[in-house]
Amino acid sequence: MPELSRRGALTAAAVVTGAQLVGAPAARAADHHHDSPAPFDEVYKGRRIQGRPASPGGHHHGGNYAVYVDGVALHVMRNADGSWISVVSHYDPVPTPRAAARAAVDELQGAELLPFPAN
Repeated sequence: MPELSRRGALTAAAVVTGAQLVGAPAARAADHHHDSPAPFDEVYKGRRIQGRPASPGGHHHGGNYAVYVDGVALHVMRNADGSWISVVSHYDPVPTPRAAARAAVDELQGAELLPFPAN
């Protein structure tokens, strides 16, 4: 049996991944606004975190979902795979907006969240 080269392995992995994704983006896009997370309002490590569906028409990458830390909007974004990131913990995807708010509080370590300027 011939030895599999690194290039061959990467090509095979790309083909398999591509085959799995065919049709999936369209399905996710169709469900994107219908599976909005439940609202939350809690105190986490002394900080009030809140999340709720955002009003339609606003500029939200979080699937029309708004998250706040101590009343300041935390910019969140939903990834194509359904995970969530925030402007504070951008490279650490989490499963829910609540987890994104908690991760932001952890990362802030008591510092104040400053408003994120809208473009």
